[in-house]
Amino acid sequence: MLTFAVCGCGSRGRTYMKIAATMPDRYRCEAGADLVPERVEAMRAISGNPEFRGFDSVEALLAQPKLADVMVISTQDDYHFEPARRALELGYDVLLEKPAARSRAEVRELADLAMRHGRSIVLCFVLRHTRFYKRVREIMDSGALGEVISLNASEGVEPFHQAHSFVRGHWSRAADSTPMIVAKCCHDTDLIAWLVGTRCRSVSSFGSLRHFTAVNAPEGATERCTDGCPHLGTCPYDVHRYFSDKERWLEMIYPNPADIRKEAVLEWFKASPWGRCAYHCDNDAVDHQVVNMEFECGTTASLTMTAFDCGRHLQIFGTGASLRGGDVMMAEHGCDIVVRHHHTGEIERITLEEDAASGYSGHGGGDYGLINALDHMLSNPGRIDNGLEGHLIAFAAEASRLGGGRPVMVHP
Repeated sequence: MLTFAVCGCGSRGRTYMKIAATMPDRYRCEAGADLVPERVEAMRAISGNPEFRGFDSVEALLAQPKLADVMVISTQDDYHFEPARRALELGYDVLLEKPAARSRAEVRELADLAMRHGRSIVLCFVLRHTRFYKRVREIMDSGALGEVISLNASEGVEPFHQAHSFVRGHWSRAADSTPMIVAKCCHDTDLIAWLVGTRCRSVSSFGSLRHFTAVNAPEGATERCTDGCPHLGTCPYDVHRYFSDKERWLEMIYPNPADIRKEAVLEWFKASPWGRCAYHCDNDAVDHQVVNMEFECGTTASLTMTAFDCGRHLQIFGTGASLRGGDVMMAEHGCDIVVRHHHTGEIERITLEEDAASGYSGHGGGDYGLINALDHMLSNPGRIDNGLEGHLIAFAAEASRLGGGRPVMVHP
């Protein structure tokens, strides 16, 4: 059995421990820390452990002797590195929410610390554990596509998600978290690197904040949705949508997840960052960005991140066949993957069955897949288990964007 202590009892930490609680013969949560007492109590309830120990800060938890096998770091982006560093020094293996740190230097330092202390870091790149990406990898490994020449990927963040997380929310300003291409799309750069299978040589990138600015605010829009804005009910970013079709986003941010009453939430919106007009915030996160990559094997790849689409899409072009798949393919054609063989014209349409065994569909089943595989992944100590290359690509992309799109070497 593996035991857990959790730094940060917000949405991600609670999600992983809810899944772990469905495997009581393999996992047990021993402790949790958060500045918000209600979140600690929510974690206590999830653990089902009468000896669970709650702490009012991450520092208080990390001041204790080692309490478990694995430290889960699910704090905000700007506070991943220090808890991870201290946990490694205390002898924990680490399950680390992405991004691993706020700079490429800190990412490399964590990798060195894991080696030095003989511990493992597993990064929460849950999409590797989804049915879709595992199947894509199987098709590539089978040789069905031939030699992979190029790859295109896109991430449609979805407009309300952009407003919730990257305009009003924790990731709205790069200085307070990490740049958008790191915070949201290191998932995607990781997947691209994982699929290509070699190191990335160089990157160029362009992007900006274009839509979520004051100049695009509807006429008469107030500073907050709760200030009597004339566009309530018609603006797609009206915070009252949190009480209807966007309710799941509210559950992730409201301080007391066990007691969400409309009257209390509306009062909270009057002072909370999430009550602000999406066009009157202090955000600087980009709402669109493109990244071009050249890999050491000669394969090229591109990634498009945009607030104004929904879901991920993937195209892979090989010498023998091409593959297209993802959310767009399912929405428009009713299947997950299409493989077209160049020389025969044969077309394969692949629809993946739901994984009913997991009982949890977050991130396409990837959240469950990560926790289900964790005890096996931790059998190889002394390194970051995955994701270093994707981080380095994302940080290089931001350096290129800030430098006017000039090419940046990923491994200088």
